[in-house]
Amino acid sequence: MAIFETILIVGGGLIGSSIARAARKGAAAKTILMADKNPKVCEAISRLGIADDVSTHATDLALRADLVILCVPPGQMGGAAKDVIPAMRSGTILTDVGSVKEKIISAIAPVLGGVTFIPAHPIAGTEYSGPEAGFATLFEDKWCIITPQNSSAESEGNITSGPSDAADLVAQFWSAMGSNIAFMTPQRHDLVLATTSHVPHLIAYTLVGTAVDMEAVTQNEVVKFSAGGFRDFTRIAASDPVMWRDVFLDNSESVLEVVDRFIEDLSALKRAIRWKEGDILLEHFAKTRDIRTKIVDAGQDSAAANFGRKDS
Repeated sequence: MAIFETILIVGGGLIGSSIARAARKGAAAKTILMADKNPKVCEAISRLGIADDVSTHATDLALRADLVILCVPPGQMGGAAKDVIPAMRSGTILTDVGSVKEKIISAIAPVLGGVTFIPAHPIAGTEYSGPEAGFATLFEDKWCIITPQNSSAESEGNITSGPSDAADLVAQFWSAMGSNIAFMTPQRHDLVLATTSHVPHLIAYTLVGTAVDMEAVTQNEVVKFSAGGFRDFTRIAASDPVMWRDVFLDNSESVLEVVDRFIEDLSALKRAIRWKEGDILLEHFAKTRDIRTKIVDAGQDSAAANFGRKDS
């Protein structure tokens, strides 16, 4: 039995188009509607056949939906909510997929009226974008964090601890698409994601930018002799620049807190290298290697050699 009769996905990029495919595959919704302001994206959605109806205007479809999912960049969430909420019928749930929660909640709250808003964030993605990039298994065995505003619940994957029927329905929807569920406060979400996602992306963008500047000096040797570690950084740094600009601006407080800590730790390693303090380096590298082992043991990555890549 479907969790929702009809869903409307606002935004046809990687996440939105993957939700459409995953909801179909997992029978999470009977009818799937999609809206995107870009006519070319709507044409692609129609050609791919991943939605039952598609429009450049979300308001044309909102009245038919039981669940509206905002899948636009963080900086556009407030505007998208303001556009679609007046067209939503009573009892319809609004949710989002933004990787920043406090700023998005504060942007949407003033325009909610009587609509129930359940913020959420599926921790899944690739460096690709657009409706063609989506796939049905994107969310399988990945976490979806739900941050209902009226609860301090921070359980690990226990959807029964949800603070409301609406939050429980959103949790069941993501579970049907293969996700593991966790509840957090918006504040904790933003700090955790700054540590595990946002700052790593910032470091990747910075390192790849440095390599680009080095190209003139190294005469293309950075690209020619790039090793696996650098290639992983370039993959991360190839992510959607608009979305990540919004993430850093909207989660600036948590990001800067983690960046300051990173700079302190990096400076300590710099001193250890300068003064040939091998014991300090060895202790640090052993500690961080242990974290890698725990991530693999938790099923969050592959233990295959070279991360399963076929190339060397």
